[in-house]
Amino acid sequence: MRLISVLSLSLLLTACGGDSETQGDGGNDEIVIGYFPNINHVAGMVAEEKEMYEETLPDGTEVNYKYFPDGSAFMTAIETGDIQGGLVGPGPAMNHFTSGAEINVVAAGSTGGTVIMARNGSGISSPEDLKGKTFISPRVGCTHDVQFETLMKREYGITSNRINGEMKHVTGKPATYSNMFASNKVDVATVPEPWASSIEENGEGKVLVDTPNVAFGETLPAAVFVTSNDLVENDPELVQSLVDSHKQATEFIQDNPEEAKTLAINKIKEITDQELSQAVIDNAWERIDFTYDVSAEHLQNFADASYELEFLKEQPDLEGLVDTTFIEE
Repeated sequence: MRLISVLSLSLLLTACGGDSETQGDGGNDEIVIGYFPNINHVAGMVAEEKEMYEETLPDGTEVNYKYFPDGSAFMTAIETGDIQGGLVGPGPAMNHFTSGAEINVVAAGSTGGTVIMARNGSGISSPEDLKGKTFISPRVGCTHDVQFETLMKREYGITSNRINGEMKHVTGKPATYSNMFASNKVDVATVPEPWASSIEENGEGKVLVDTPNVAFGETLPAAVFVTSNDLVENDPELVQSLVDSHKQATEFIQDNPEEAKTLAINKIKEITDQELSQAVIDNAWERIDFTYDVSAEHLQNFADASYELEFLKEQPDLEGLVDTTFIEE
């Protein structure tokens, strides 16, 4: 029997103590999986609702879930052992790895799904109009922030005030962006799906740059499956079980998109208390490719861009971050 821990997102930010009962060498009494309430993380939702981890883990293993609003909280939980694995954006995984975190990316979760939205009434008709404007992202240096700022710097020569540029940067939860637009608090948002499609449906904003034209829009994993290097080295059978479940969930999405959409609508409502329409989910789905294949080269290119934007103090070397052994089994 599994125990699903449905916690509020605010409580999750403080629930980072290392109190897991997980033991090495296959003696895992409890496994905790983390993910975000975003469409890019549907594999986590499917695996939870279909009890796929229970199928591959040893009998009697208790499976819990935690839901995260941002990558920093997720990575802290991985490093403290509060969770054993799950889905996070490549930006936080890369940033923590280069800061010394002993973690491994063992699979991808999806690609695509980042959209740059402009507030209706902002006077913005093209990226060239963003000088002096305010943009929002989930966190400073998160995946969507790096994608947006890379596009702006490389293509338009416009940067944020963090590096003495012309755009003001603020942060906030993607589920609030539509309200932020409605109250004129921000002009532009770099948005993960399904929240971009939700903004479109609400009529509060328009697409300024769609997924294929955002930096790394179709090659960069929008989510990666991360676990600790300690588990990879000391309990590879456990990691293989986790990856097998994740692969099974991804293949379910590919084979059963309509059922996966319904499941995502219900799960996002449960976690965020926001109900997304079928039209929003359908639109968001078109911008995402669900895959577990991951490329170290694509992540390195993204890391180099993060360094270029001064999110990283040193030239990054991601050697050792990606381990594709488990998806190849």
